[in-house]
Amino acid sequence: MRASDEEHYTEYVTARLPALRRIAYLLCGDNHRADDIVQNAITRLYVHWRKARAADNLDAYVRTIVVRTFLNEQRTGWFSRTRVVDEMPEASQSGPDVETSQVLHAALRRVPPKQRAVLVLRFLYDMSVAEVAGALHCSAGNVKSQTSHGLAALRKQLGDHTLNLLGGR
Repeated sequence: MRASDEEHYTEYVTARLPALRRIAYLLCGDNHRADDIVQNAITRLYVHWRKARAADNLDAYVRTIVVRTFLNEQRTGWFSRTRVVDEMPEASQSGPDVETSQVLHAALRRVPPKQRAVLVLRFLYDMSVAEVAGALHCSAGNVKSQTSHGLAALRKQLGDHTLNLLGGR
């Protein structure tokens, strides 16, 4: 990679790292695993930086890499065999709605990975059905189905009233 490309890559990743960690955390629910997902994703981004820079929407391109990295790890199952600590670290969130956020994150972790990815992209990143379909390389119908099933799973765990308070549609 040329020095100017490497500089642009470094600037981009440095600026977007908090957002990338957030999406990875929302997908997996574990800070350490989110760091691993982001590390793998930005490594892939580095390898394909020229192609990525040519994308119409670089942020969407990178977000797709993060989601696919998460889904690939779910398929291979390496995460279920690897445990570094026995206890979850203290939540680092702050704000008036921490308890609601923790309840939602816990429920979201119990939703199947593909449904979780669709829900995170649709409702937390406010992406359209078509954008999510493009990011996950599936049909719009599949996104709608996964959304419906994912919301049903959350409703089952949280109850309709709680989910409505959280903004589920």
